[in-house]
Amino acid sequence: MTALAPLPAPLVAGAPLTALAPMQDVTDLAFMRVIAHYGAPDYFFTEFFRVHAQSRPEKHILRSIDENTTGRPVFAQLIGENITDLQRTAEELLTHRVAGIDLNLGCPAPKVYKKNVGGGLLREPDKIAEIFGALRACVPGLFTVKMRLGFDDMSPFERILDLVNEHRVDLLSVHGRTVKEMYRGEVHYDFIARAVSRVACPVLANGNITSAARAAAVLAHTKAAGVMLGRHAIRNPWLFRQCRELFAGQPVTRVSLGDVRDYIERLYRATQAPGIPERAHVNRMKKYLNFVGQSVDAGGAFLHDMRRAESEAELFHVCDRHLLADPSRLFADEPYPGVIARPNCETALTPCSLDSVSA
Repeated sequence: MTALAPLPAPLVAGAPLTALAPMQDVTDLAFMRVIAHYGAPDYFFTEFFRVHAQSRPEKHILRSIDENTTGRPVFAQLIGENITDLQRTAEELLTHRVAGIDLNLGCPAPKVYKKNVGGGLLREPDKIAEIFGALRACVPGLFTVKMRLGFDDMSPFERILDLVNEHRVDLLSVHGRTVKEMYRGEVHYDFIARAVSRVACPVLANGNITSAARAAAVLAHTKAAGVMLGRHAIRNPWLFRQCRELFAGQPVTRVSLGDVRDYIERLYRATQAPGIPERAHVNRMKKYLNFVGQSVDAGGAFLHDMRRAESEAELFHVCDRHLLADPSRLFADEPYPGVIARPNCETALTPCSLDSVSA
């Protein structure tokens, strides 16, 4: 087998890798910059570029590559199933400053998998083999994959891992749930450990990694090369820094409610854009704050009040009341039990829409 291409150097040589998961409508240029302010991951991944016959790489996603000043490598993620279009898009993206091309085999949104892309492709290992071969042939550098364990069960998992080896995938990120499990229930870390033992490339463990301590425990269990963090990096942007500190045996940064108030202000200003009405921007901020609120108070009072704000002034009044009344109080490392960010995505049977956080 041809040797795999070396990955970009991490921030700390020899330490476990960290990556920010690709999350649609979240991991744009503004969010990457905010995360980097509090402690960048080793690697960023873009929102997925939708690939079909009429598609061209979305300009707002290209900005997260072309205008990225974080100093960290950015992988461009594709979602699609037509081989000609995937190759065309990959070749175009390679003219930009990308660290590599990533293929989405995990998005669990029904609007996505019903088109037989993202997690939907896990039902067709033969099709995956064709796509892997085509992308490997046109990507001279790093070709990476993010996948789930299967569609409604894990039966194709080991076959796909063998395809990862056959087509010399350079990095594999594994979310330890099936598509149908979405974000509910326990993550099957044993299957991530199986991937680590079966594939030749480094593996990033993904799924419900809530804190630096949890990251260390998952790495000890799976022996993965690193962790990919998604929703909990929205909740706690210090998480990548905290992971590196814990991995190095250093004191872990403690975050206060006053620090969180600073984060919310920074995120609000960074994500403002000309022409976006104030109410629409406030509503977008609520998507982020649904996660932040999981660690503010055990009763969910911040979440309750924040969700009812209708203006910038009302939103920051809520933030000041809950976060600055006792600004030195610590922000919880783990989400408080029972404080749910997205009740209909994580506790009920109602599927998440494409508009919600999807990775």
